[in-house]
Amino acid sequence: MLQLPRRWNSVLTIFVGIFFCGLLIRQFGRKSNTHDIRYRPIHRNKLPSGNAEALPNIQFTFPAETEAEGNDRYRKQLAVKETFVRSWDAYKELAWGFDELRPLTGTPATTFGGWGATLVDSLDTLWIMGMKEEFEEAVEVVSNIDFTISNQTNVNVFETTIRYLGGLLGAYDVTRSAYPALLTKAVELGDILYQAFDTPQRIPVSRWDWLRPGQLPADRVIVAELGSLTLEFTRLSEITGDLKYYDAVYRVMLAFEMSQQDTRVPGLWPTIVDASRLTFSGTHFTVGGMSDSLYEYLTKEYILLGGTVPSYRTMYEAALKAMKRFLFFRPNAPDRKDLLSDEPPQPFWAADILFLGSTYLASDGRMVKEPLVQHLGCFAGGMVALAAKTFERESEDMAIAKKLVDGCIWAYDTSPLGIMPELFHLATCDDPVSCIWDEAGWLRAVATMAANDDSVSLSEDFARDVVEERHLRPGFANIRDRKYLLRPEAIESIFILYRITGEKYLLDAAWRMFNSIIAATWTKHAYAAVADVTVDPAEVEHQDIMESFWLAETLKYFYLIFSEDDLVSLDEFVLNTEAHPFRRPMAGVSLTTPHDVTVDYVSEMASEGLAV
Repeated sequence: MLQLPRRWNSVLTIFVGIFFCGLLIRQFGRKSNTHDIRYRPIHRNKLPSGNAEALPNIQFTFPAETEAEGNDRYRKQLAVKETFVRSWDAYKELAWGFDELRPLTGTPATTFGGWGATLVDSLDTLWIMGMKEEFEEAVEVVSNIDFTISNQTNVNVFETTIRYLGGLLGAYDVTRSAYPALLTKAVELGDILYQAFDTPQRIPVSRWDWLRPGQLPADRVIVAELGSLTLEFTRLSEITGDLKYYDAVYRVMLAFEMSQQDTRVPGLWPTIVDASRLTFSGTHFTVGGMSDSLYEYLTKEYILLGGTVPSYRTMYEAALKAMKRFLFFRPNAPDRKDLLSDEPPQPFWAADILFLGSTYLASDGRMVKEPLVQHLGCFAGGMVALAAKTFERESEDMAIAKKLVDGCIWAYDTSPLGIMPELFHLATCDDPVSCIWDEAGWLRAVATMAANDDSVSLSEDFARDVVEERHLRPGFANIRDRKYLLRPEAIESIFILYRITGEKYLLDAAWRMFNSIIAATWTKHAYAAVADVTVDPAEVEHQDIMESFWLAETLKYFYLIFSEDDLVSLDEFVLNTEAHPFRRPMAGVSLTTPHDVTVDYVSEMASEGLAV
């Protein structure tokens, strides 16, 4: 047998080790190709100079609760926590370190980079619920995540930002900076995501192949993925003092500001935009899915910047004006209390509620309103309420906020399972102010939606057959997607409106909603998405999905609404679209904080002739 010199044996051992490590990375993970910035900005936009302004108080001044009220609230809060603990324990046992748990098969899933989305997304929820031991255990694991390695080639910059970067910053803020490792990982991830902005116009690549430098933005991009990065990058600049993160998103929002009045619906941006040419010529508009957090972040960025950048208020108010005209609508739907009454009045008013629809460009050149409702759109009530307080527009807009929230409560209450479906059409009122429940009009809407061609009879009998076959409740014209994906948007708006108004009927609605969700989603291991919310409880079928927002958002909002009002106060925190709490600047205090400037950053700034 050939004997190699000892030195050669060592070299061969090293070579084989490197070879097999390379195979393992190739098989199980891909290392990011970090590169020098090619399109370096000539100057950086700084955080606003001066101090944060004194903004109006957001929260209602709650009176002292009675002992009975406190006990009832605590009982409900504990029920929510027990649900979270059951979900967390299942994730820890069956999918620890992976992105998500599949709650039916009890297996892990990789969905968002493979870095442990549920782990990072749940950090601040653990702290808020007083689970310090579990929190510190999670922080230890998170501190060892290597964000430069992923088993997925394409990184969704938006989802990575709101779940991971938002999760790290939220946990850092809610613990009052007590865990420096969280900021270290946030900076590490922020620097990686910053590379996605390395394009000629500094517009980020939304679905970024980090192994391939030199990419350009696509010509069809979901608008929310471009306009919903502001809070996380701004907060990272506020904490570290490093201007590059704020500069990156500020440039993007300048493009939105300049284009807002030049779209087909002035005030709104289309759901799909051409990011390669930075044009906004799309023909479909909504504030629901694919657009939602763009509009949500206008007021929240204004708050996070301490009211020092008025353009965010201007953009929000222009958008709201267009929403009122093109998106909000009153459904032709009976009031729930009249439906439950043994002898409802005849006639009786349609429910005094609002929903968020969409609008699109028809073939004849008209903009057409479509009463297509999304569960995602239920965030709008909270958005309008928060802005009404922040911008002192309560007399104009708070009633709209309440009607939007009440609309989503109505949709939950009228469902067989007590849960709102993902996507559906409603019949509409011809007169949104004076609207009598019109059963014949509802049936016409049902028949029209169900007819496949002009030869189908739109008779009342046909409509009633459709209603029975498709399990349609009065007011529903069609249900396009019957799922429930453990979404948070309805309870999110209920929580925000409750913290703002203190109206107790919102607590009752939240408790009904919570019990309905738990009853329908319970599985052997945890909680799962529901395939069809229009069936009877005995016929429920689940899907093997438990997204990280179940623990990060849905259960957090349920917990907070049954907590003391000073826990994550809206006067102290602004929540990102994944419910991660970022600490607001105090009035009269500078937006920037002292920080240790790295040598590389000093050199980079000096080379551009900028002051550090």
